[in-house]
Amino acid sequence: MKYFYSVSQDRAVETKIKRSRFIAHLRYVSTMPEAKEFISEISAQHKTANHNCWAYIVGEKGQTFHSSDDGEPSGTAGQPMLNALKKHDMINVAVVVTRYFGGVKLGIRGLIEAYGDSVEQAIEAEKLLKLVKKISYIIETSYAFAEIFKYNAEKMQAEITNSEYSDVIKVEFSIEEHLNEDLENYINELSASKKIKVL
Repeated sequence: MKYFYSVSQDRAVETKIKRSRFIAHLRYVSTMPEAKEFISEISAQHKTANHNCWAYIVGEKGQTFHSSDDGEPSGTAGQPMLNALKKHDMINVAVVVTRYFGGVKLGIRGLIEAYGDSVEQAIEAEKLLKLVKKISYIIETSYAFAEIFKYNAEKMQAEITNSEYSDVIKVEFSIEEHLNEDLENYINELSASKKIKVL
């Protein structure tokens, strides 16, 4: 199973390369309009910067992506930024790299490395958010069967999230979608034999 990643909260990491300041801003976005709004927001905050280059990837499998060099030589900013996101299997993410020019030209190769590295540093600054589709269940069962059920569900990699005790036990749990098949069959069998009630 291939996982995708994003960021759980906004982050900004600044690096200095030959007197130029590069500030990489990352944000979780789920749609193209959200990505564009973020790009506009950062560009407005840094309107005195020489460049606000950007890239974003959205869609369930990262099928929609776009980037811009914002005045830097073609292919030296947006594409290296996009490549950094793709290298880390990131989706639902937008990045803006703000550059304040420090008076020393970096050249084509230098720019490609500077923009790519500044995004890499922002990605590696904190742990990424793993994007996983989960399926949630709630069942009711007897006191006699509850522990057996929990044990078997956890063996199938389900995560028990809550248990409520009254005349019966209500169990809430979830599982990553790609692991669900065996658990779903088990739940259907127990439901048919009246050992549990699916809510």
